[in-house]
Amino acid sequence: MSTVEFNQSIIRNTDYLKPFAITLTRDMESAKDLIQETLYKALANKDKFNDGTNIKAWLYTIMRNIFINNYRRAAKQKVVFNSTAKEFLLDFSQVAIANTAETNLSLKEIKEAVYHLPEIFKIPFELYIEGYKYHEVADILSEPLGTIKSRIHFARKLLKQQLSRF
Repeated sequence: MSTVEFNQSIIRNTDYLKPFAITLTRDMESAKDLIQETLYKALANKDKFNDGTNIKAWLYTIMRNIFINNYRRAAKQKVVFNSTAKEFLLDFSQVAIANTAETNLSLKEIKEAVYHLPEIFKIPFELYIEGYKYHEVADILSEPLGTIKSRIHFARKLLKQQLSRF
């Protein structure tokens, strides 16, 4: 196959690439970039195309491989641009050190606020916080499900008022 025939064949099949690219990327601009990169790779690797092979399938394979490689690269590279003038790369894999004294103080105040809730709200709320589902709390306390949901809601509301500075 001559270079002219190859190029014409690629141009004829370009329209078929767009829906596939949109399906992969779910974004029009990313799809356009993917199509462009696919066409570039196809032209750069013309010598690897075997005559008689389905060119559309060959282009789809190139596109899928490019998409997978880009996806894997993006998953490994948790890097964003900073808005400074030089646009330095920031690495978000660095871990910030938490202020445990402030956390412990907050937790102590929250536990105290829960302790001072009225019993009617405190018991269902504590059970819910321990991991029980609404219907399990209702079964344990032999109360209707709506009542339990209401009491937990009001417990949250009271806690929010008491701990307004958080």
